Amino acid sequence: MKLTVKPLKQKDAGRGLAAIDRLAAKEMGLSGGDFIRIEGKDGTAIARVWPGYPEDDGTGVVRIDGRLRQQANVGIDDKVDVDKADVKPADEVTIALPQNLRISGNIGPHIRDKLSGQPVTQGQSVQIPFGFGFIASQGQSVPLKIAKTSPGGTVVINDSTEITISEKPAEQIRGGGGVAGSGDGPDVTYEDIGGLDRELEQVREMIELPMRHPELFKRLGIEPPKGVLLHGPPGTGKTLIAKAVANEIDASFHTISGPEIMSKYYGESEEQLREVFEEATENAPAIVFMDELDSIAAKRSEAGGDVERRVVAQLLSLMDGLEERGQVVVIGATNRVDVIDPALRRGGRFDREIEIGVPDRDGRKEILQVHTRNMPLSDDIDLDMYADNTHGFVGADLESLAKEGAMTALRRIRPDIDLEADEIDAEVLESLQVTEDDFKEALKGIEPSALREVFVEVPDVTWEDVGGLEGTKERLRETIQWPLEYPEVFQQMDMEAAKGVLLYGPPGTGKTLLAKAVANEAESNFISIKGPELLNKFVGESEKGVREVFKKARENAPTVVFFDEIDSIATERGRNSNDSGVSERVVSQLLTELDGLEALEDVVVIATTNRPDLIDSALLRPGRLDRHVHVPVPDEDGRRKILEVHTQHKPLADSVDLDKLARRTEGYVGADLEALAREASMTASREFIRSVDREDVAESIGNVRVTMDHFEQALDEVQPSVTDETRQRYEEIEERFKKSDVTKEEGEYGRTFQ
Repeated sequence: MKLTVKPLKQKDAGRGLAAIDRLAAKEMGLSGGDFIRIEGKDGTAIARVWPGYPEDDGTGVVRIDGRLRQQANVGIDDKVDVDKADVKPADEVTIALPQNLRISGNIGPHIRDKLSGQPVTQGQSVQIPFGFGFIASQGQSVPLKIAKTSPGGTVVINDSTEITISEKPAEQIRGGGGVAGSGDGPDVTYEDIGGLDRELEQVREMIELPMRHPELFKRLGIEPPKGVLLHGPPGTGKTLIAKAVANEIDASFHTISGPEIMSKYYGESEEQLREVFEEATENAPAIVFMDELDSIAAKRSEAGGDVERRVVAQLLSLMDGLEERGQVVVIGATNRVDVIDPALRRGGRFDREIEIGVPDRDGRKEILQVHTRNMPLSDDIDLDMYADNTHGFVGADLESLAKEGAMTALRRIRPDIDLEADEIDAEVLESLQVTEDDFKEALKGIEPSALREVFVEVPDVTWEDVGGLEGTKERLRETIQWPLEYPEVFQQMDMEAAKGVLLYGPPGTGKTLLAKAVANEAESNFISIKGPELLNKFVGESEKGVREVFKKARENAPTVVFFDEIDSIATERGRNSNDSGVSERVVSQLLTELDGLEALEDVVVIATTNRPDLIDSALLRPGRLDRHVHVPVPDEDGRRKILEVHTQHKPLADSVDLDKLARRTEGYVGADLEALAREASMTASREFIRSVDREDVAESIGNVRVTMDHFEQALDEVQPSVTDETRQRYEEIEERFKKSDVTKEEGEYGRTFQ
């Protein structure tokens, strides 16, 4: 039967499998575990049948990975002949190991287990996971060569096959397939790229179609695309896509590295550029790949020297000058697309700009599957959980996570390895396994690379650590957690999530603590901004700081942006006449970021203040900081819960009555009650230290208790920080927020505070 080739899913790659459309498999009488022969133009591959994916039913496709495509000499969307193959079981197979793999002991059973059920042919290269593959040249799996099979031809390895190790290294064995890393096989295939299906499809459409079917474009009477510009944050897979496309297409690949072509001699840089394009034209079809394009093609108006301007001019003429460049496609990659000369970003040069963004949850799972498919993972590792908890992680971060998890496991067995020996025992290597604890430990040390300058580790504060304030907590949950947890409800109700929350109230009531708890409970990235650090003496720098914060928040959504003491940077415009207008420009920038032309998707702003009268009224209107949450002075029940939080780990005596303390602490806020508990503990510690000798401390420490007397003494020391007058002012503000449109009542808060 003739079927169309498609790429295999990432998690199934590297195992010699072919996932066939289930209707076609039924028609051919195939079932899972059978073997098929896939015949391309001038190549043949043998693969094991794997149940087809539900979305492929009735489409007539066969999904195979890059190695099988290479053996059959076919590309994606090519037609192949698929036949049932009669593959005999192997009696004996001789395996050649790479020269750099030094293992002692009997590794035959291990290799047989890994290759069980896989069809092999003499001279073929196979990849198997071995421990972590940290000894292997490719870092993820070990490339072996099939030196000899008995009987000959294509055979399948089973439990009774005898595996022997060849004396010759794999590099000296001739045959098809090649050893990974030797130049024979593809280093990167489409199955090695996770979470970028849509972007990969666009790149293939731009590059593969013109090279393989130029007649389509001639029939349409149009010129095929000449260039693709890949842009996005560092580590998202721009260079990886270029490598995969070059490997999958039968085209020569030429790279241009910016710093390498720059020369101090007049005209030499341009000459080197011309040479690369001439060589590509001679070997067409060809791909010219320019990594970090911004280093050689920055805007000429801002370029520092004459050389840079001449290089850009040369590049422009090479890409779309008087001379035809034939079947040469240029791929550019950059993470600073805004600095590239605009003349390069027009049709005929870079025809298509494709953004390679930060992966979503499903993309992160695919990337983790790619990087862990050759790892011996324990059964308790749930990749879905890690995909959920790695917001803002790009492909490079997830690769680091997998690598660090493996290294953590390696540290565990390091005492069992004789580092001075030339060879590692096969049993020790086989005992390696990556566990859930290894991954958890690795996750602690890795943060999203795009957030590195502004990332603040989410504090380990939960709702249980916040005493009382039940109504406030509920409003925060509705505003921040619900839109992230129940997006379908908001979509059904045609409702937009709130952009921002303003927490206001007297000092010490727990506003910052609430923000920390929200960030933790929402499982979001957390960017904390202290107002004064944004202010800069240079014109435009303060506003640039605000823009950068929101840009990073958008790229790494879902994100909570936390402005502590926002009154320090968002004061009422027109008040400060002595700061050169910096604060006014910062407020204007904040207004446009919160509710400008660019939408804030899954980004929530939390701001705290104890002086809401100072904040610019435009910031407080709906669509900006539209939820105003009063964090009040706690009532008796709230004080009781706060005291419970601050005394739960203290050795309290039976005489301590928290209910009585709650009644006696009218006007105390959370910070006062924390100080009260600390002062009582300090009083108890002072008495104990003065009553015992230094050498008896360790024996007697278990008898120390904080008594009611200690709390009585602490009450004399710690006084309430909020007066009735102050509390009344905030309650009046709350009433005004509820009853009136604050944006129309200019100066209302100022009058309240006067």
